[in-house]
Amino acid sequence: MKALMFGWEFPPHILGGLGTASYGLTQGMWQCGDMDITFVIPKPWGDEDRHFAHIIGASQVPVAWRDVSRDYVEQRIGNLMDPDLYFRLRDHIYADFNYMRTNDLGCIEFSGRYPDNLLEEINNYSIMAGVVARTLDFDIIHSHDWLTYPAGIHAKQVTGKPLVIHVHATDFDRSRGNVNPTVFNIELDGMHQADHIITVSDLTRRTVIEKYGIDPAKVTTVHNAVTPLSPELLNVEVTRPKEKTVTFLGRITMQKGPEYFVEAAAKVLRLCHNVRFVMAGSGDMMEKMINLAAERGISDRFHFPGFQKGKQVYEMLKASDVYIMPSVSEPFGISPLEAMQMGVPSIISKQSGCAEILTNVIKTDYWDIDAMADAIYSIITYPSMHASLKEEGLKEVNQITWDKAGQKVIDIYNQVLNRK
Repeated sequence: MKALMFGWEFPPHILGGLGTASYGLTQGMWQCGDMDITFVIPKPWGDEDRHFAHIIGASQVPVAWRDVSRDYVEQRIGNLMDPDLYFRLRDHIYADFNYMRTNDLGCIEFSGRYPDNLLEEINNYSIMAGVVARTLDFDIIHSHDWLTYPAGIHAKQVTGKPLVIHVHATDFDRSRGNVNPTVFNIELDGMHQADHIITVSDLTRRTVIEKYGIDPAKVTTVHNAVTPLSPELLNVEVTRPKEKTVTFLGRITMQKGPEYFVEAAAKVLRLCHNVRFVMAGSGDMMEKMINLAAERGISDRFHFPGFQKGKQVYEMLKASDVYIMPSVSEPFGISPLEAMQMGVPSIISKQSGCAEILTNVIKTDYWDIDAMADAIYSIITYPSMHASLKEEGLKEVNQITWDKAGQKVIDIYNQVLNRK
């Protein structure tokens, strides 16, 4: 079976959980066999793992015809795309897009991030999708998250192939209910146009059904998973601090509940001084959290190391005694699973999708800072509790693999395509 996937992130260049999930699922589907996946991203860098998917960069797809030689194309983008594919794509340009800002190859430039003109990039990405869809041979279209729904819809319109959209989050999660109407309408259009909808948790499935008015029969939950870690990451060497370390790792935004982490930390530090708290990440609430820690008089016990990526994430987890995810609304949340892989006991909010599948963690309401503080204090104080959560959590997370999630997605494809 051949799938055309549209995504916005792909490792190693990721800005959040979307890229990690897209990568893991694609690899898991490939491991199931008989899958040929083309994964389109806005801007590739050349160091993506391509052994299980054909990576196409939107920034190398021509939307305006240019009279260029094969040698020139090889020189310009040969490390990112097969020049023969460039010319195949050029032969399927379907309209005159010369009025748009294009480069010497007739391609639209993409940032590969989430720029201020994000809506413009989403529209440009959907234009590019029309060229790709007209060129490639595939059975089904799969769009990851709202940024790529317009691209998926366009690909469906020009080919008649069925569309599956993957809801990794909704704007209700990101905004605590203060929904951006433009984003909401893009999400709603994608859900209506899709032949089937995959959500990363039952929590998200309920949101899709209740907030967007979608028929429950059209929506299936496929929980996320984790990729087994390499020995290099599992055995990464770190200098462990003398104090106990409690870590928050993620975007410092209102969705992630960082203020509850700070308030819980203040309560723990009234009982125990031999502990430090780490809020790793970046986001629009960072300055506010720095100020809140100062107001609570715990700045000397609080650290803000900034955005962590790649090996840095696992070094930070290896040096931690407790991992905490106090999200207000978390569609899934892969980071606690990554912490458990490193043997770090985890505390998660009941308002997270991963709470549906994890047993060997402590679950609290995001707003219950007393319960959160009690859980932190207990784990760092009682060695037997720490050891039990570490050992049982490791056993549990090692069973949550992407090939199982991948098979569920393949089954959905077959259902949509009316295959047995």
